[in-house]
Amino acid sequence: MEKKVVTFGEIMLRLATPDYLRFSQSSSFSATFGGGEANVAVSLANYGIPVEFVTRLPANDIARACVMDLRKYGVGTSHIVYGGERLGIYFLETGAVARASKVVYDRAHSAISEIKPGMVDWEKVLKDAAWFHWTGITPAISGGAAEACLEAIGVANRLGVTVSCDLNYRKNLWKYGKTAPEVMPELVAGCDIILGNEEDAEKVFGIKPRGFDVTHTGGEVNAAEFESVCTQLIARFPRARKVIITLRGSVNANHNTWRGVLYAGGRLHQSRRYDITHIVDRVGGGDSFMGGLIYGLLTYAEDDRKALDFAVAASCLKHTIYGDFNQVTVEEVEKLMGGDASGRVSR
Repeated sequence: MEKKVVTFGEIMLRLATPDYLRFSQSSSFSATFGGGEANVAVSLANYGIPVEFVTRLPANDIARACVMDLRKYGVGTSHIVYGGERLGIYFLETGAVARASKVVYDRAHSAISEIKPGMVDWEKVLKDAAWFHWTGITPAISGGAAEACLEAIGVANRLGVTVSCDLNYRKNLWKYGKTAPEVMPELVAGCDIILGNEEDAEKVFGIKPRGFDVTHTGGEVNAAEFESVCTQLIARFPRARKVIITLRGSVNANHNTWRGVLYAGGRLHQSRRYDITHIVDRVGGGDSFMGGLIYGLLTYAEDDRKALDFAVAASCLKHTIYGDFNQVTVEEVEKLMGGDASGRVSR
């Protein structure tokens, strides 16, 4: 079977201030597109994996521009459904040093927030797929989006399609009367691969390593502390074969440390630690990790450590690229995995 991947979620118009300007200073915005599951899809397309992105878009020119952008990267768009009035927007103010980045959402009543079960023919979408990926952002958008996501997971489980999720907790999105702890467990129960960051498991499931405070990492995160998080997640969701945690240590807005752990079969794998000293754009960093991880698990099926190393190196490179999408090749990732972080001119 061809290793086709399907991702499902919201894609938005991203309007970012240029040159580290604050919203109040900027008279213009740089317009691109982005969103968790679309970002994963672009990564996979760059690595040569056949991928389809499923969403709901309005039938207007902005949505058409969005679809053209996805196609430019080789992402399949044939299962996108149309309807509704608008594409969601998010505004980004990029932070510097001690000033954190800020995101302002303008995505209420977006086309996908009004999706309902039955609008996507999941049997057709998933019939030739090897993998289905969703994130915790989708069920946060609306009750209908959560139900459509659950519908997709059910079909994927029945068809034997591997299901992965990125817990991706966004406190500002859960506004329709239900909380993440109420909605997420039923969805995550259908997942084979679970990804989270150092605080997702705590915010959604109350699972955390003892004595850890994400706001006081000082740039250092002890990877071994997170084995307990992985074992607790697997105990709660026994279908899961692998649990992966991304570990970001924040020295400041421009300087982060970055690594990951993967727990499978009773064993904890730890990646090398990257010191990212001059961040260009960290938005989409977790999605670039997920894209690298899916590629790694499909390509190095018997080598969890290599799959983890690919994911961490891929997302390390993403921090040097403007926009949501990680525009790197397998060769570039493997070069960094091999220890070449020199940044010398290639010619």
